Amino acid sequence: MRYFVLFLLCIPFFTACSSSSLNSKTEAGLREYSKKLADKMLIIDTHFDTPMFLLEGNADFSQSSPKFNFDYPRAKAGGLKAPFWAAFISPALNDSASAVIQTDEIISAVEKFCAEHQDKFEFVKTPGDILEKYNNGKILIAMGIENGAAIQDDLTKIKYFFGRGIRYITLTHGLNNKICDSSYDPVRKWNGLSPFGIEVVKEMNRAGMIIDAAHASDSTFFQLIRLSKAPIIATHSACRYFTPGYERNMSDEMIKLLAKKGGVIQINFGSTFLSKEIQEQNNKNKEAINKFLNDKKLKRGDPEAKEFMKKYYEENPQQYADVKDIAVHIDHVAKLVGIDYVGIGSDFDGLGDSLPTGMKDVSGYPNLIYELFKMGYSEEDIQKIMGGNFIRVWKTILECAE
Repeated sequence: MRYFVLFLLCIPFFTACSSSSLNSKTEAGLREYSKKLADKMLIIDTHFDTPMFLLEGNADFSQSSPKFNFDYPRAKAGGLKAPFWAAFISPALNDSASAVIQTDEIISAVEKFCAEHQDKFEFVKTPGDILEKYNNGKILIAMGIENGAAIQDDLTKIKYFFGRGIRYITLTHGLNNKICDSSYDPVRKWNGLSPFGIEVVKEMNRAGMIIDAAHASDSTFFQLIRLSKAPIIATHSACRYFTPGYERNMSDEMIKLLAKKGGVIQINFGSTFLSKEIQEQNNKNKEAINKFLNDKKLKRGDPEAKEFMKKYYEENPQQYADVKDIAVHIDHVAKLVGIDYVGIGSDFDGLGDSLPTGMKDVSGYPNLIYELFKMGYSEEDIQKIMGGNFIRVWKTILECAE
């Protein structure tokens, strides 16, 4: 428990404000207090798709970059200390050796970026690194891989990528791969894990690599719960309770099993993950646009298509969830299994124009803290949600490997 004890010793400000004094604050006062707490607090967000843009060569996240959800000035404004940048591998590369090459390229790009801006960023690899350095003024970049296709059919690639600094692998993405079935793929090739996927789970346990069940099918998840000797996590999912039938989110049964295993669900910020109504509205919009494109035999980039979509969205404005909806999902998990099994995994820079009001970018974390205060959560509870729970689980996974 050394890292977690150190973590608790590093946060004496928890006792700075009692529940009664919080309740007596004006809205403006509580918002200001939430901002100050975010500045001091360890905020870990476990899923960003940001690094893929480094490969394009035109993104400098050390400066203001308004077309993205992340940059250094806004991260500092929001109190973010340690984002996990995911090396996203397209499902189109599921059977290609290029998946391995591209993963290496993304890791190298992140290493290069951190080295070029070492006054603002640092690449970190352990819970201890984060606990010791999160108040040094830098943004501490940890890394995962989104889509286990990155290892292809070679188990040795797990230790290889661990050696390069990767700390979790999201087993699949939008299509079934060599490891397991995807929640998005209507064809269930393996009915869960493949025979190779079973060996992947064992090797990830041995290596201390975090198993990420986000994107996996339900049958894959239930097999992971049975097979893994270490806790598993969902780095960017939400509660299916609010989106019935949406397999990409986790059911109450799954959340209970995840907690019993000692894992944590990190809540995704996407509006369609948070709200069934918005999900249905977005599907209706997509169907209307796709029908027009198909009827006219147009591509989205064609001038007539662009004009139609512009007019369509003027008449049918895009709808968004609110930052309060993120707090509602967190509250659901806390009431279901306890405060120790929920965290945040925004999916920033991977959601397009679907982020909630009050959480459009990394400057928005104080707004979430404010909503949690309003719901009655204590500072200690909020620190667990914003990073403490994930640190505990990560440490346990490493102990299992040892």
